[in-house]
Amino acid sequence: MLTGISVAIMGGDARQLEVIQKFTELDATVTLLGFDNLGRQFNGVTHAKLDSAVFQHVDVLILPVVGTDDAGHVESIFSSEELVLTDELFSSLPKHAKVYTGMAKSYLKQIGKAHGIEVVELLERDDIAIYNSIPTAEGALMMAIQNTDITIHGSVCMVLGFGRTGFTMAKTLQGLGATVKVGVRKPEHFARAWEMGFQPFYTKDLYSEVSNIDLLFNTIPTMIVTAQVITNIPHRALIIDLASKPGGTDFRFAEKRGIKAMLAPGLPGIVAPKTAGRIMANTLSQLIEEDFKDRSDVE
Repeated sequence: MLTGISVAIMGGDARQLEVIQKFTELDATVTLLGFDNLGRQFNGVTHAKLDSAVFQHVDVLILPVVGTDDAGHVESIFSSEELVLTDELFSSLPKHAKVYTGMAKSYLKQIGKAHGIEVVELLERDDIAIYNSIPTAEGALMMAIQNTDITIHGSVCMVLGFGRTGFTMAKTLQGLGATVKVGVRKPEHFARAWEMGFQPFYTKDLYSEVSNIDLLFNTIPTMIVTAQVITNIPHRALIIDLASKPGGTDFRFAEKRGIKAMLAPGLPGIVAPKTAGRIMANTLSQLIEEDFKDRSDVE
């Protein structure tokens, strides 16, 4: 239970609804910031404006998956007002407070460090990333089916990266009967991909490996599908980039070449917000209960 813990939830999307529900069930004191257009009613929550007085009584501040941009703006689909996590607001948090988000950009990391308040990045955790890889893979499949005129079964698919998302993506494609080529950098990943029945190759050989593919799924967040690589990709192929913005594909050159390339970050919140929200809510509640199990530091 989270009785006696004051939680402020600032901004976000449909995933936050599951977080709100979970925290009210666990008896936390919940304040919503940036939910003025929320169509759903939650019992026992308080709606508030951004104000230093509110932040002074917060033990836990929960931000969206992408906490803030580089100027402190916080996205919220439930608010008509601009939400900005200013340095003044942040400095009002008690020193024992913790901030939880999916990923923190430099702005959030810097103000957290400046004020001695811990910023916890959930997507750095293996469990969250692995759970999220499932709706990511399903969403990528949906996009592939909607934007091609072939079946996944019998197609030649390429997955770049064999991390948590790449692993699930490759396994899902294999389960549907695709030939799956996996681009890796590490020998141990090469060995594991080979053992699982994929066709592994090293990303340094990407140019030659793309010549016969139908679908390319990139999970590497650095420029890897370069203009040079794209010159050797068949015009029929579809590129779906799952890496965080700006992705790892030269989208301008792909368009010039007539190859369809789509940037698709944040798929869990788009295709399965309820599932993705439950993943976040369960992990958050466990973390916070553990972090604040000694209530003497919040009294």
